[in-house]
Amino acid sequence: MARALRALGVEFEEVDVDADPELDARYGELVPLLADSAGVEICHYHLDEAAMRARLAVR
Repeated sequence: MARALRALGVEFEEVDVDADPELDARYGELVPLLADSAGVEICHYHLDEAAMRARLAVR
């Protein structure tokens, strides 16, 4: 997912969900997961480019 985001020129922050008990409880098996800066899930498991582009268009 990170490689695809870089290729699209999207700035992002990688967070180790497994290292944070609160995030692990919230997202658990959904990793890898892409969420916006407010923590709203955009997609999980695989990058959904259409969903990501739709979220970016809202900004």
